[in-house]
Amino acid sequence: MTSVSLAPDRVRRAVRILFAVQFVSMGAMEMSGPFWPVHLASYNPPGWLFGVAGTAVYVGPMLGVALTGSFWGRVGDRFGHRLMMIRALLGLALTQLALAFAGDVWTILALRFLQGACAGYIAPAQAYGVGIESPAARTRLFAHLQVSTNVGSVVGAVAGGVILDHAAFFWINAAAAAICAACAVAVATLLPDMPPPASGTRTPVPAGRPAVGSRLSAPVFALLGVMGLLLVARMITQAPFSLYVTSVLGAGTGVTGLCYAMLALGFVIAAPIWARHFEGMARTAALRRMTCVAAGCAGLMAVAGLTASVAVFAAVYLAWGVLLGATTPVLMALVSRATDGAQQGRILGVAQSTTQGASMAGIALGVGLGQTVGFEHTYFFVAAAYAAGAVALCMTARDRHR
Repeated sequence: MTSVSLAPDRVRRAVRILFAVQFVSMGAMEMSGPFWPVHLASYNPPGWLFGVAGTAVYVGPMLGVALTGSFWGRVGDRFGHRLMMIRALLGLALTQLALAFAGDVWTILALRFLQGACAGYIAPAQAYGVGIESPAARTRLFAHLQVSTNVGSVVGAVAGGVILDHAAFFWINAAAAAICAACAVAVATLLPDMPPPASGTRTPVPAGRPAVGSRLSAPVFALLGVMGLLLVARMITQAPFSLYVTSVLGAGTGVTGLCYAMLALGFVIAAPIWARHFEGMARTAALRRMTCVAAGCAGLMAVAGLTASVAVFAAVYLAWGVLLGATTPVLMALVSRATDGAQQGRILGVAQSTTQGASMAGIALGVGLGQTVGFEHTYFFVAAAYAAGAVALCMTARDRHR
C-alpha cells in the first residue's frame, strides 16, 4: 500500500515525473559546475582571492544546504513537500539568473551560498516521493533519484561545455535559470498536491521500531553517522584526483576524465540492481551486507593506491562506482523507514545537511592531507576511512541485533 490514496497508475506517473525533473534540474545546475574556476579567472582576482574563491564557489552551496536543510524539511512537513520543491526550483532559477549578471567575485560567492540556503531541492523531492511511493519500494526510489542526479550531472557538464564553446558564460547561467523555472512550472502543474500527513502517521513498520520525536532516535543517529563517514571517505579524493592521475599515473587529461566517468558509470549501472537486492530487507541484515560493501571499497582503494597502471586504476573506479550504488541510497532508505511519516521532510532535510557537511569535511580533509603528507598517498587514507566505516556499520548492526 502507498502512503497516500493515489491510484497505482497515478503513483507511477508521478514518480516518473519526479525522476525527470530531478534529471533536468540537476543537469541545468551542473552546466556551470566544471567551469567556475575559468569564469572566476576572467575577473583577474589576486592570487589569494582566486584560491579562496575556487574552493568557496563549490563549498558555498553545500554550506547553505547544510545550514538550512532541517528548517526547510520542517516547513515541508507542515505545508507540503510539493510546495517546497517549487520553492527550491524557483530559488535555483532566481539565483542562477542573478549569477548571470554578477559583476565581481564576491557577489558570485554570496549568491552561491544563497543558492544553497534558499534551494535544497533534493530533500523535498525525496520526501514527496516517500509520501506517494509504497514503503517496500523506498530503496528503489532513493536509488533512482540518485541515478537521475548523477546522469543529469554528466549530461549537464557536457551541455555546459558545448554552450561555452559557442557563447559567453552568461548564457550557461541564463539557460539554467530558464530550465529551473520550467521545472518549477512542471512540478506545480503535473504533480498532485499531497497534504502533509498528520503527526504520528507512520508507514507500515515492524513492531518495536522506535519513533522519531523532537530528537533523533538512536538508530537514525547511528545511520546518519555511518552515512556521513562513508561520504567523507568518498570525497577525500575530490580535490587531488586530477593531480594524482596526471602526476602519479602519468595520464593525460582525456584519460583523467575517462577514469572519473567510470565512477559515475558504475553507480548508474549498479544502483537500481542494489535497490532491488536490498528492497524490503530487515535493517540488521542490510547493515551486515553494507559492512561487506564498505570493506570492499576499502580493498579497492588500497589497490588504487598501489597500482601504477592506468587501466587497473580505471577498472577500480568502475568497481568502486558499482559498490557506491549500495551506500547512500540504501542508508537513506533505512533512515526514512525508521522515521515517523509526519517527519519525513525534517529527517530527510537533516540527512541532506549531513551529506553536505560530510562532503565538505571530506574535501577539506583531502586538501589538508595533500598539503601535509602528499597527494600520492591519498588512496591509502581513503581505504582507512572506508575500513573505519565498515567497523562502524558492523557495530551499528550488532547494536540493532541486541
